[in-house]
Amino acid sequence: MSGLIGKKIGMTSIFDENGKNIPCTVIEAGPCIVTQVRTEEVDGYSALQLGFDDATEKSATKADIGHAKKAGTSVKRKVVEFKGFDAEYKLGDAITVEQFTEGEFVDIAGTSKGKGFQGVVKRHGFGGVGQATHGQHNRLRAPGSIGAASYPARVFKGMKMAGRMGGETVKVQNLRVYKVVPEKNLLVVKGCVPGHKNSYVIIEK
Repeated sequence: MSGLIGKKIGMTSIFDENGKNIPCTVIEAGPCIVTQVRTEEVDGYSALQLGFDDATEKSATKADIGHAKKAGTSVKRKVVEFKGFDAEYKLGDAITVEQFTEGEFVDIAGTSKGKGFQGVVKRHGFGGVGQATHGQHNRLRAPGSIGAASYPARVFKGMKMAGRMGGETVKVQNLRVYKVVPEKNLLVVKGCVPGHKNSYVIIEK
């Protein structure tokens, strides 16, 4: 799937033609530079490697600096491969937000906000004492029973317990593109996108 790398700016709301208030996310999408072209002959598959958001050479490795110089660009903070581009692109070409059109649907992947170590009520939606999850008696948010008896004499893998929550890659599918602002490289999509402000997201067509 062809796509673009972007940065989540934040959320806002706009009114549609019927006067309905639509919650939207604003994304700075591109311009992305082609830093490598994968081909069937050399790599066994065809894809484009895109780079987004300039980094300083001081914070980059020599390998990254050399890789960027081949494409005639500066070192990039975020580099991602995309398949399925219709047009032909060469090293150093810029791909902008203009490849998206208003009204089409896109999939957006990002890293969800980290919530830290959380209990079973927040992490898995356990009911607590009111709904008597796992037979607990009077401890409001405890996990309750986690196993059986002397057989199987172990806790099954995947048991829902407390633990670290968030900070995972999440993809939201079929978000409608409401506005494309080419002069500012902005993409406005309906609904919410995973991640905190200024986090990187991957937009796929």
